[in-house]
Amino acid sequence: MPLDTFIMNSCFTFEFAPYRCSGVVYGVMMNDPRSLQALGNKVNSPPYKAPPKAPVLYLKPRNTLAVSGSELRMPAYSEAVKINATLGIVIKQTACRVNPAEAMNYVAGYIIVNDACLPLDSYYRPSVRHIARDGFCPMGPCVVPASAIPNPDALAVLVYVAGQLVYKASTAGMVRPVATLLSDVTDFMTLKAGDILMLGATEAAPLARAGQQVAIEIEGLGRLENTVVVEDGPL
Repeated sequence: MPLDTFIMNSCFTFEFAPYRCSGVVYGVMMNDPRSLQALGNKVNSPPYKAPPKAPVLYLKPRNTLAVSGSELRMPAYSEAVKINATLGIVIKQTACRVNPAEAMNYVAGYIIVNDACLPLDSYYRPSVRHIARDGFCPMGPCVVPASAIPNPDALAVLVYVAGQLVYKASTAGMVRPVATLLSDVTDFMTLKAGDILMLGATEAAPLARAGQQVAIEIEGLGRLENTVVVEDGPL
């Protein structure tokens, strides 16, 4: 049965049938070791002062959620949108202080996420205006059951802009692979069924400009497509 049905109801839950997503989406910064390497010695200076010892999380609020085929509306003052292609981990059941050896039992499935943002100058307290704009978290085209993805830490990630392959990456080599990330996050906060935890984008994500179509493919998960446009109004 195809899993491409997407519904938003009055309780702000989402369904990629037969999966119901809560609408709560968490992002993870600097899970790619190259992000820390890019900071160099700056990571030991203000405002960072030291490398992170725990996952660095942020929220993509419900206004950012969108589906494949929707528009990525960037403000007229921005030259481009950063395309952060990442794996979305859909939580199966309440997860609190999960042991890494049991973490995969808490995963319902996986989905492609475009954690879009305006280009950022700093990882430290990133501007909400940059990461939480309307429609800046497209997901889709479906939730693929965890049983169909035997190793989520070894998936090819491809990004196409205007029909051209511009970026190749992998879910491999992260500071915290899927099981470790779930364990470390649930050590200090509880995840609920239907929540989505992003694995984190890799360093040097590509940019897309107004009028360009963006497509993200993650091995085994299909293809997520969106078009960048300039939004109306002064936002």
